[in-house]
Amino acid sequence: MRSPVRLATVRNPVRVARPEQPVSGRWARIPVEPAGGAQLGISFRPLQAEALGLDPRAALEELLRYPFPVIRLAAYWDRIEPAPGTFDPSWLDWQVDAAERAGKQIIICVGAVKAFGYPEFFVPAHHLPAPLPEGRLVTPDSHRPLLDAGTGFITRIISRYAARGQVIAWQVEHEATDPLGMEHSWRLSAGFAAAEVAAARAADPSRPVLLNGFLCATAPVAAAQWWRTRDQGDSLVVASRLADIVGIDYYPRHALLARGSRTLYLDGTASPVPSRRYRKLAERALAGGKQVMISEIQAEPWEAVTVPPSPPGRGMYSCLPEHLIGNYNRCVRWSRRTPPGASAYLFWGAEYWLLRASQGDSTYLHAFGRILDEAS
Repeated sequence: MRSPVRLATVRNPVRVARPEQPVSGRWARIPVEPAGGAQLGISFRPLQAEALGLDPRAALEELLRYPFPVIRLAAYWDRIEPAPGTFDPSWLDWQVDAAERAGKQIIICVGAVKAFGYPEFFVPAHHLPAPLPEGRLVTPDSHRPLLDAGTGFITRIISRYAARGQVIAWQVEHEATDPLGMEHSWRLSAGFAAAEVAAARAADPSRPVLLNGFLCATAPVAAAQWWRTRDQGDSLVVASRLADIVGIDYYPRHALLARGSRTLYLDGTASPVPSRRYRKLAERALAGGKQVMISEIQAEPWEAVTVPPSPPGRGMYSCLPEHLIGNYNRCVRWSRRTPPGASAYLFWGAEYWLLRASQGDSTYLHAFGRILDEAS
């Protein structure tokens, strides 16, 4: 196998590589760091399961057989309220029911504007008479009807599931005040997010509120994130102020551009950028009596397409099976330096692991199984 082209020093994150790579047995040899009492878990994305050609119900049932304690689910506003005056939570009910039967603890992302899983934006069309303005903040003053409808939806979701004993936290928005990827430049204001958090706490004062944010893994991404959010800070800054649990999303390797047989990547696995930011965030959060959670650990490819490719007999450069363990290990090492450390580590990409297994490659599932077996 030809090594990726490195355009500068080892600390330069730019890589040019063939996206398809051989799948090796390295995942079976990498030591697994102990979780130190933190809980392990996954996020489940039924829409991603559908996009991968899987049956969402069967996929969830298969994943729930694994002995992890925590699962994160999402209330997609446009699925639950597809038309004015309707409220049909059956799409979420079956997921919560299945997780409860399996004895899992559940975090529910209540949105409302954004929730995890592509396209991350789930506002029903009847609540959005015009597109959100690009390059602008969405504030309580500029979009009061949207905020009122969103807080109403949050309240209704929490009221429906508050009696479920397995629910342990509510997540408000998804990377609340960051831009929506590179496709859009509008952002929710900190005040908009604060109003949603207040609504969640009013609906259920007994459970903590989670806000998550994207932890930049390379200097170029960190610079771009700072510039785009310089007026109010990024989602991690806002989470540190508003949340009871600060969730950190970590994706060290991702594609930027594909041309022919090569892809341009940013690779932050050797970068000091995320560890330094993590330490500052964790120290501030813990000093304020908050929890820190690794809410997303990259465990599926992030290539230059929306749905991660799964070539038969090959893996993708942005996340091979051994990276699932390596990314987890890195987060644990950061956490260990800021006692008491993260309360949980949640993996992102479980639906992809099932797709790979259906194609005859169970190495991603086996790598996850090793962590469950050896981290405790």
